[in-house]
Amino acid sequence: MDVLSSGHEQVVFCSDEESGLRAVIAIHSTALGPALGGTRFYPYPTEEAAVADVLALARGMSYKNSLAGLDLGGGKGVIIGDPRTDKTEALLRAYGRFVESLGGRYLTACDVGTYNADLDVVARETRFAHGRSEAYGGCGDSSVLTAYGVFQGMRAAAQHCWGTPTLAGRTVAVAGVGKVGSWLVGHLVDDGADVVVTDVDPAAVARLQARYPKVRAVADTAALVRTPHDVYAPCALGRALDEESVAVLPAQIVCGGANNQLATPEIADRLRERGIVYAPDYLVNAGGVIQVEDERHGFSFARAQARVTGIYDVALQVFRAADDERVSPAVAADRLAEERMRSVGRLATIRLPR
Repeated sequence: MDVLSSGHEQVVFCSDEESGLRAVIAIHSTALGPALGGTRFYPYPTEEAAVADVLALARGMSYKNSLAGLDLGGGKGVIIGDPRTDKTEALLRAYGRFVESLGGRYLTACDVGTYNADLDVVARETRFAHGRSEAYGGCGDSSVLTAYGVFQGMRAAAQHCWGTPTLAGRTVAVAGVGKVGSWLVGHLVDDGADVVVTDVDPAAVARLQARYPKVRAVADTAALVRTPHDVYAPCALGRALDEESVAVLPAQIVCGGANNQLATPEIADRLRERGIVYAPDYLVNAGGVIQVEDERHGFSFARAQARVTGIYDVALQVFRAADDERVSPAVAADRLAEERMRSVGRLATIRLPR
């Protein structure tokens, strides 16, 4: 991928030989404010794969933060390595120094492979680490409100499709029951949905079924997409929706917590052609960034949750606009996010007296 023509404001390659740190930080846009986005710790097969992922994730964060109504731009960090074996205090602190060197243009938080305790370590070297543990005055686990936001988006999709904002009596297939997926399953069970799941980690499935014995499990994602269901919820890594999976998907709604769910932009059109309502991932999974952003003002869970509840209304707005404009919800959501970045972002050029 050509980094210079990607449209990103800044891409930083981070290397510290002694700690083994190899990382990339991408800042897509600061039109609305400093670029907020989590740090993913993942064993990418190549540096090129890491760069492609961080660029896509950073762009998604710009749109996510815009649609969420936050005064934040979009960025992302990725650390190349296996978090189970490569994560050390020295490595995390070295990463924190790189974050600090950006002077607040990039605000980091948790993502796949990183947790509140990790951000506490990163924060020993930078002022710009958020999503910290409650013991340090942070917001705690941001997956709690991420899942709540996905559930609100799913309720909106149900209202749009079936005329009622509930999943009661519907079957929801959840791919990935890690941090976000497991919380989402809890909301679905409480709402009266039938839930079927899969995960690459059998222990994660076992923990979930111990808590919710009525939840069914299948062997893998290939089996899950062919299992009869009304709603498909991708909650693992990105690019879960490709030509092959969409062709066999029985769902009427796709709404999940994973980032960058579409393998290519054209997949949004394939979903529309099949009459499947797609809830854009960066719209419905914004609960986590809303939770993290609230931490910057002295965290209040009730205040953050109230704001996340608004995802329901924004999702309905996107679905209606998509129908009116005869485009996919992905295009409608992009247009809404881009308009806010243009109209509000231009205010940065109006200099206030000091």
